[in-house]
Amino acid sequence: MKFLERSFDPTNRIWKYLLVFICALFLWPLIGFIPLIVVSLIPYLNENGIAKLPLDGAAMISGSHLSNNMWLFFQLLSTAIALFLTVWLVKLLHRRSFAEVVNGTKKIRIKRILTGAGVWFALMTITYAVDFVVCREDYVLQFSLPHFLPLLFISLLLMPFQTTGEEFLFRGYLTQGCAALTRKRWAAALIPALCFGLMHAPNPEVREFGFWIMMPQYIYFGLFFGLVAILDDGIELSMGLHAANNIFLSLFATHRSSALQTDAVLEVTHIYPLKDTLLLVLLSLIAGLYFAWKYKWNLRNVLKEPLRDS
Repeated sequence: MKFLERSFDPTNRIWKYLLVFICALFLWPLIGFIPLIVVSLIPYLNENGIAKLPLDGAAMISGSHLSNNMWLFFQLLSTAIALFLTVWLVKLLHRRSFAEVVNGTKKIRIKRILTGAGVWFALMTITYAVDFVVCREDYVLQFSLPHFLPLLFISLLLMPFQTTGEEFLFRGYLTQGCAALTRKRWAAALIPALCFGLMHAPNPEVREFGFWIMMPQYIYFGLFFGLVAILDDGIELSMGLHAANNIFLSLFATHRSSALQTDAVLEVTHIYPLKDTLLLVLLSLIAGLYFAWKYKWNLRNVLKEPLRDS
């Protein structure tokens, strides 16, 4: 076991974790959105010049003139910039490399990432295919090849940066920090899951369906990813699961309240949060049982084994 124990060193200070999270959640996104701001200003500058820029800053940088694909590109580009800056800051403050946050060693298990992504993508494909047939009235087919091809390229190229950034921060860095502070595996899984859920509180889905309706989904997703990371002694499977989830939704299922507004193949016209939560639990159980069989996990031994300095 090396993933959690890697954080048991003298560099751990609460102020360092606070600084990393403040930068990752607030400062780095501002820096990452600079390209979008520049692109959004160009039409105003070309038409009116700098003297007649609108006073409404939000409208000025809204990117309303951009297509869904271009908006997604700049949105994901900002997360890629934030990821690189977060990795740099963790290295600076803790002398912990990207790989050491991922699994406590100096080598990334690429096959684990691909396995996690493949399993979850397959499960989502089956689920949506069945639901499309059974509940056809809940979907509108809007496939357009000229829109889909750029979307495919952008999603495959940049979406992994967005999901890896969240996994690195919550399932990697924060999970290790909680383990070092509490020396409890359950706390290392639960606390990041709660923080992960709260981070999504501003999402449009939460405003649409309600905090107490949507939050269990986000927290459960975070808890599932966290348990997978602890059982597998690293976050590679979670990185693959998360990337596959977001890539699939961006390509095949969008909704007017979705945080990912894309030219997906299908528009979901009716969302049933309770059904989605139950399906999430079912799919996670299937995936978890498969991983437990494939990688010979022993839940009892992992939970009983005390966390101690390596």
